[in-house]
Amino acid sequence: MTQKNLDAAGLPTHHEDYPANALAQEAAAYIAEATGVDHHDIALTLGSGWGEAASLIGETTHEISADLVPGFHKSAVAGHPGILSSILTPSGKRALVIGARTHFYEGRGVDAVVHGVRTAAAAGVKTMILTNGCGGLNPDYEPGMPVLISDHINATATSPLQGAHFVDLTDLYSPRIREIARGVDSSLLEGVYYQTSGPHYETPAEIRMMRTLGADLVGMSTALEAIAARAAGLEVFGISLVTNMAAGIQQTSLNHEEVIQAGKDAGPRISQLLASIIEQL
Repeated sequence: MTQKNLDAAGLPTHHEDYPANALAQEAAAYIAEATGVDHHDIALTLGSGWGEAASLIGETTHEISADLVPGFHKSAVAGHPGILSSILTPSGKRALVIGARTHFYEGRGVDAVVHGVRTAAAAGVKTMILTNGCGGLNPDYEPGMPVLISDHINATATSPLQGAHFVDLTDLYSPRIREIARGVDSSLLEGVYYQTSGPHYETPAEIRMMRTLGADLVGMSTALEAIAARAAGLEVFGISLVTNMAAGIQQTSLNHEEVIQAGKDAGPRISQLLASIIEQL
């Protein structure tokens, strides 16, 4: 992929984006100083249910409260610890774990939503792993199932990119890493992720519309981050945990406590899965 007018972190330098990129550079510099690690290889944003993976990837050498790092905030959502961690993997790679995701519905703007991804790029990361807890639309899915993201539909009516910055998203979600994941667990299914603005859950009619459009998964994160990651030249891997079946498919009412509990129940298994995938990268 050819990129023009990039700064040292691989971020576009045209004037519309530059303040956000400068903040990402500042955050990366803070992380490097606080950890003594001048370069990270892999970054992970761990969504609901995926938090245990951090302890399985390798040795956590440093933890930083997110609100101390420029541009980051403690997450307003239960299930996100509000910590950034530097982990040394058994192979000697450095992983930056971002446990402080900002969601679009928090009203901080799209730059805040993708700040973690831009910071990862500024920290030298080449591979971005995005995880989430989401609703399942596909009848082949069931709660507690991890699903590889093969593509997405961005229904937020916005983009993290501004100005004449045209980015090809044809193979946004790395076919290479998805193949590695299937080598770890051949039973893994994949599907199309639909990002809404949130924070309300969808109506049964909206779910029927999404299924008609080709969506298999629905949630309130990931797609905007993936676009920003591709724009920065990162290889992107996305994986969802189906925490519940979507409205109209699941007969009971939806609530965030259910999402948290499903994550806790599936946590050990999916965390080991993710750690095993990372070992192969």
